Amino acid sequence: MFSFTVAALVFGVVFLAELPDKTALAGLMLGTRYRASYVFVGVAAAFAVHVALAIAAGSVLTLLPHRLVQAVVGLLFLAGAAMLLLKKDDGEEELKKPADQSFWKVSGAGFMLILVAEFGDLTQIMTANLAARYDDPVSVGVGAVLALWSVAGLGIVGGRTLMKRVPLALITRIAAVLMLALAGFSLYEAVAG
Repeated sequence: MFSFTVAALVFGVVFLAELPDKTALAGLMLGTRYRASYVFVGVAAAFAVHVALAIAAGSVLTLLPHRLVQAVVGLLFLAGAAMLLLKKDDGEEELKKPADQSFWKVSGAGFMLILVAEFGDLTQIMTANLAARYDDPVSVGVGAVLALWSVAGLGIVGGRTLMKRVPLALITRIAAVLMLALAGFSLYEAVAG
């Protein structure tokens, strides 16, 4: 059964965590060089693969004892919050321009860039944690995919404008606070459970 509440919560957490990520900058760079729709198709496909892998990992966690899962999830959320708060800006990565501007070359470049850059990334780990936490793979998957696609779309089409209006440090802090709250709740359930 689909839960709009779980999907909305996942969307918010993943969106805020992904927004300050290097992927948004990579999407912005690709979007300024190539046709935006081609870039988005490749990036969106890569994010869908990442969410599917994260949901599978989170679903495996649900087979473990509930208290143990809550403790692990809580600790991973704490680690994620620490990563957000302590993250240093690596700068922009150099991207190679495909030899031609065809759909397959451009979307393929976007797909490969995100597939490699996001593997084991914070948002993928968060999605696995949320899948384990809520034991609702469809709602978590929909929320995470829509959040990642939204960030990609913003990065590709309007990233510069958003970053001028909303300080990146503020977005990062909000995401870290949400993760700390989720960590606290999960750890409380592990102890009280």
